[in-house]
Amino acid sequence: MAYNAPSRPGTGTKGKPSLPDCGELAPDFDLPVLVGGVKQRFQLRPQREKQNLVLAFYPSDWETVSAEQMIAYQVEREKFKARNAEVVGITVDSIMNITAWEREIGPFDYFLCSDFWPHGQVCRQYGVLRPDGASERAVFVVDQIGKVRYKKIYRPDQRPGVAETLAALGDL
Repeated sequence: MAYNAPSRPGTGTKGKPSLPDCGELAPDFDLPVLVGGVKQRFQLRPQREKQNLVLAFYPSDWETVSAEQMIAYQVEREKFKARNAEVVGITVDSIMNITAWEREIGPFDYFLCSDFWPHGQVCRQYGVLRPDGASERAVFVVDQIGKVRYKKIYRPDQRPGVAETLAALGDL
């Protein structure tokens, strides 16, 4: 793990929630989602019971690094599927914004969630909501029983390595 955060959710310094620790249950959530251009709802619990999930928080659509990150997940999707895993992109942008962006750089066959309303609620639960209202760039691997098995925070200009995430999935 590359981020020094307080160890328990909700106990961060200055009132900021901290990251869930590895081995802790991942906070459950329900968000609007775009899958292959179709708007739906995404609920963590039923999805993680089917497969391991890679929660890929990213600051916003229309950023070069975010586009590169999401495209890399699509290119390597079969490798994730081979590890019984699916990617879940999460941003604080609206579902309408995600739809326009996905049309521009997609299509994507994995989940793109909107944490727009209430703004950043899921990002806050995971301790990755920045003071400016955007999300940190972060990756969490959640196993099928709902436990966080891997987490890492990246600089906003740093693209998470797919190989690193796949290696974390290989440990499950």
